Amino acid sequence: MPVTLTLTFTAIASGIIYIWAAYAGSQMQRYLFKPLTTTLILALALLLPAPVSPLYRGLIAIGILFSLSGDIFLMLPGNSPFIWGLVSFLAAHLFYSAGYVSRSGFALHWLIVLPFVVYGMVLLSLLLPYTGAVRVPVNLYAIVLIVMGWQATEMWWALRDLPALLAMIGALLFIASDSLLALDKFRAPLPQRDLLVMGAYYSALLLIAWSVHLPVNNA
Repeated sequence: MPVTLTLTFTAIASGIIYIWAAYAGSQMQRYLFKPLTTTLILALALLLPAPVSPLYRGLIAIGILFSLSGDIFLMLPGNSPFIWGLVSFLAAHLFYSAGYVSRSGFALHWLIVLPFVVYGMVLLSLLLPYTGAVRVPVNLYAIVLIVMGWQATEMWWALRDLPALLAMIGALLFIASDSLLALDKFRAPLPQRDLLVMGAYYSALLLIAWSVHLPVNNA
């Protein structure tokens, strides 16, 4: 555990430095600390002891790897890198969802899915009039994102253990982060965007990474 705790606190420090750099640092600092933070979180997911299952660890690690790819693409200017970033994060959410389903199976409880459906519809109604040529990719991404959060919640509902709780909170933070990022890009610039978006994003990744670990009292 000392190694994984060190990775956790190093990732938190790196994320804080990135957020600071987004406001007051150099471009080189931003280009360094953004992917570095996600890389540290990926290492954490791979090294945490007592995984809930090897399959779950593998799926979550691949998801974080695609998130790292998305981080890199979204640092680049232009619409083409944005689309590739969207594709990378879409793939990440598919792997996160597959990880959740691997633990508890695919489930559908209407009282769980309905809030996600309503949230997705409201979000898309705010975004789609402003998305132009990327309307279809944004639509698809939003659906996959919502499914990811829904299946994380279904997993927690089925299992009620700490890893499932961490994954669910992480998934909800991911939805919050991506929603804020989309509103900032397509509607209007948000005050303190980097603090809100990246704070929620790195918190989400850390919690999802820690959901790989099964505490002894839950084993």
